[in-house]
Amino acid sequence: MHWLDEPASTTAAERAAFARDGHLTLRGLLPAGDLDRIGREITRLTLQLNTEQRTLDERDTYGRAFLQVMNLWEKSPLAGRFVMGQRLARVAAELLGVSGVRLYHDQSLYKEPGGGLTPAHADQFYWPLASDRTVTAWIPLQDVPMAMGPLGFYSGSQRVAEGRDLGISDASEDDIPARMAALGHPYACTPFALGDVSFHLGWTFHRAEPNTSDRPRSVMTVIYMADDMRLLDRLNSVQENDRAQWCPGVAAGARVDSPKNPVVWSAA
Repeated sequence: MHWLDEPASTTAAERAAFARDGHLTLRGLLPAGDLDRIGREITRLTLQLNTEQRTLDERDTYGRAFLQVMNLWEKSPLAGRFVMGQRLARVAAELLGVSGVRLYHDQSLYKEPGGGLTPAHADQFYWPLASDRTVTAWIPLQDVPMAMGPLGFYSGSQRVAEGRDLGISDASEDDIPARMAALGHPYACTPFALGDVSFHLGWTFHRAEPNTSDRPRSVMTVIYMADDMRLLDRLNSVQENDRAQWCPGVAAGARVDSPKNPVVWSAA
């Protein structure tokens, strides 16, 4: 598993593209053969721990988008080793322009065959974090052709304030794509190969296409934040819920350094 900690640096051009667009996909960042083993474990845990029992037809738009299980790093030594790998964390820190990153949380996203679209949204709507130095690594656990629902991004949308008050919903899907088109933020959506990893800022608007194939799309995400991140001074009810789950015991305005938020990589 040494490859999880092998250094992978970004180029100046890649960092500039990330700063401009709010997202970046690095092709072949992880070795496909080694990732396959980890993918099987993450998929097993997702199906074992998921509590959704309804059929797709019985769920709302959010429920049809994916099955999700959080903080797998606490539930399996192999998943934990993967999430704490320094290779991805170092890339995250370089893209954010910070000296180190902590874990906010991880999340498995399993889009079933026939699963619906993931409505447009910005992740940081949910997060009780005081700065925009947050980034999600989106890691497919198999090839993701267009028919399986790859992630797509609205380039440059991290600078758009309108729409940040919308969670994942039919309303966000009705509003955000039209708003992005009107503001001239192009939609970038391409297939992924096993080993490709995308990174996007917490305020970058994005969505995922439906899975129209007969195979499930299994994805792992790891969400990083700057190692000096602080909690917001005031939290709404959605952010309070996330604070309780991912930053337990952290006071408003304090550094987010609970046992659930270890430093994953630091230049020090």
